[in-house]
Amino acid sequence: MATPNRDIKYINRDFSDFRQRLIEYTQTYFSDTYNDFSLTSPGMLFMEQAAYVGDVMSFYLDNQFQENFIQYARQTNNIFELAYMFGYKPKVTSAAQVTLDFFQQVPAKLYSGSLIPDYDYALTITENSTVSSQNGASFIIQDSLDFSISSSQDPTEVTIYSTSGNDPQYFLLKKSRNAISSTIQTQTFSFGPPQPFNTINITNSNIIEILDITDSDGNKWYEVDHLGQEMIYNPITNTNINDPNNTINGDVPYILRLKKIQRRFATRFTSLTNLQIQFGAGSPNDIDEEIIPNPNNIGIGLPFIKDKLTSAYSPVNFLYTGTYGISPSSTTLTVRYLTGGGTTSNAPANSVINLNTSTVKFNSPNLNPTQANYIFSTIYSNNPQAATGGKGGDTLEEIRQNTLALVSSQQRSVTADDYLVRALSMPSNFGAITKAYIEQPKLTDNQVSTIETLNLYCLSQNSGGQLDYASTLLKNNLRTYLSQYRIIGDNIEIRDAFIINIGVNFEIIVLPEYNNNEVLLACITSLQNYFKIDNWQLNQPIMMKDISILLDKIKGVQTVKTVGIENKAGTATGYSAYSYDIVSATQNQVIYPSLDPSIFEVKYPNLDIKGKVVPL
Repeated sequence: MATPNRDIKYINRDFSDFRQRLIEYTQTYFSDTYNDFSLTSPGMLFMEQAAYVGDVMSFYLDNQFQENFIQYARQTNNIFELAYMFGYKPKVTSAAQVTLDFFQQVPAKLYSGSLIPDYDYALTITENSTVSSQNGASFIIQDSLDFSISSSQDPTEVTIYSTSGNDPQYFLLKKSRNAISSTIQTQTFSFGPPQPFNTINITNSNIIEILDITDSDGNKWYEVDHLGQEMIYNPITNTNINDPNNTINGDVPYILRLKKIQRRFATRFTSLTNLQIQFGAGSPNDIDEEIIPNPNNIGIGLPFIKDKLTSAYSPVNFLYTGTYGISPSSTTLTVRYLTGGGTTSNAPANSVINLNTSTVKFNSPNLNPTQANYIFSTIYSNNPQAATGGKGGDTLEEIRQNTLALVSSQQRSVTADDYLVRALSMPSNFGAITKAYIEQPKLTDNQVSTIETLNLYCLSQNSGGQLDYASTLLKNNLRTYLSQYRIIGDNIEIRDAFIINIGVNFEIIVLPEYNNNEVLLACITSLQNYFKIDNWQLNQPIMMKDISILLDKIKGVQTVKTVGIENKAGTATGYSAYSYDIVSATQNQVIYPSLDPSIFEVKYPNLDIKGKVVPL
């Protein structure tokens, strides 16, 4: 007997549609068999159960399909995975950056009839030494410091500290190092037989980056962007021993070499608190080697001959491996990583002063104990400029939007918006730009040179989460970072944007049955949330009508009588040094920012937002 044709519809998506369609189906094809469609009938029981199952399956199908698109994904791990797939690296925290000055005294000694510093008493501070600020933030210097060495790239400033009569008694030595707000954490992992693409997970809050990984045999493992990358840049100190043909004193401090590595790993965040480390799949018996790529080898191994000059050759033909690196085997890996960052890591000037002296030592033995103890007690550190760049990690919405903006550029900075996204996605260990705006130079701009094509205006944050001007170190890091992605003809000039501090004053009329203080507090809280600096961008105007509507929606407000914005300026009172004519900048209830890129900020929300309840 042939199977009868049934009119089956596949557009039902929810419980009510499934239920109604099942009733219609039964009425159409089984009208003589069943016709009791009341809510309490046994037939309706089975039809509603089927509709329930269909609704649940439809929901999960829709949800799974939705999670494949970063625009609509809601699960944190999916958003992270999609971001990495499109080339964006989410940040869970950003470390503050600062330049630290280190000082120590050394005694004077007589040499050839002149009193000079006695460098036998010079101290050395080892790499990864820690310095803490008065607010408790910990900073590390990743480069060692030796007061006895001075060069054009790493000068030691010498001044007279004290005299005896007319002769110097002690000299003061000064050196500088860059530091980031972080703490070194250590974790070990044991491995048995090799497993392809083995992974380990580090779970902690505010993870900045992997500092280094070494195995029990002392071999170093290198971090790469992806496991298919087998070459890294290896900076070598420019000395006569390393390369007698290319030594240029004071010009090039490092010689850049390519190094082919088998021991490598790639990292990715799977959540805000979990960092996954993945290793390769090759044999651990592979041998590391340093090589310089030979252009004559391009095309070897391809299915056609090398002299086919019209074909495009992949750069992987310089160096190629199918192993994706080796997998650790029968060893223990020691992983050191950095944690910290956040807005609390920002520190005001002259506050990063507590040096951990356990990593400080003398270079020379057999010193006078009394003199050595005194010299050791004179070492100290200071930050003449504020530590800036610390901020929280990307929110899920920021990851979503930054990824979408990055896709169009395909890892290249082509448009002005591409540079903007790159600036905001700079690795967290270099600091963080909080606000950025990019534009073509104006004819009135006082350009440093005549070839700049774009002006990038940026701001950072201080330890209180308030806007601050980016330090010179942070700008240099940003300039270096952008240089890796810019088109050869583009030039970027990094400038400070302007901060316009404002206060908000309003008057409201409260409905008779509501408490005045409660309604006023609700209005102030609503305005504080509205003016949170995370919600504002450079060159964004203030819509006075939106503020009135916001206040009018507060429960208990009968009428918004007045709303006013006033400028707050003056460094003596903690505000921006720049004043702004609010009245002249207001047109049709819109307060426009200045022609130069600027941003409105309510710096002290608890003080600068004031309201008053007035009678009808």
